[in-house]
Amino acid sequence: MTQEDEDLDVLVRKRIRGLRVAMGWSLDDLAARCYLSPSTLSRIETGHRRISLDQLTAIARALGATLDQLVESATDDVIIRPQHHAARGLTTWMLKRDPGVTVARLRLTEPAPTGSGALKAHPGQDWFTVLSGTVVLLLGDRRIVVEEGQAAEFSTMVPHAFGAQGGPAEILGIFDHDGQRTHLRSAH
Repeated sequence: MTQEDEDLDVLVRKRIRGLRVAMGWSLDDLAARCYLSPSTLSRIETGHRRISLDQLTAIARALGATLDQLVESATDDVIIRPQHHAARGLTTWMLKRDPGVTVARLRLTEPAPTGSGALKAHPGQDWFTVLSGTVVLLLGDRRIVVEEGQAAEFSTMVPHAFGAQGGPAEILGIFDHDGQRTHLRSAH
């Protein structure tokens, strides 16, 4: 076994134990859910027994995790760096990007775009809450002012755009795949 394999093995064992403890489960509780004996689970967690794929699959299922989540050894940077789009008056911090959903913090410095073609429509739903400042949401022919502490949720099939009003504003948004492409795309 290479050092990399040993490191991954240790990581998987720590994740299993960490998830079990976080759920408030004893070895007996997890054992009952994954059909292994408590002593087998103990030996797996402590490294005194190799983990077979069928055991790992049963443990992952019992913990509500996927195999990928248990064995992923990504060394991604834990620092979330902002992406500046000066032409759009937008700074974005991508907080979570899962298949289908993106969570991002956005700093808006420009007002909502106006004019022909400024409003965009796409399948899905968007949701955001205003962390600071005031945001104007253009939704079809409506102009909605969303202030600090308020939130907006709307069908993105309605033509829409949003921007800051009276100075910079920050929002926390949840966007589906189409919303991510439309609102968080790189400026070209």
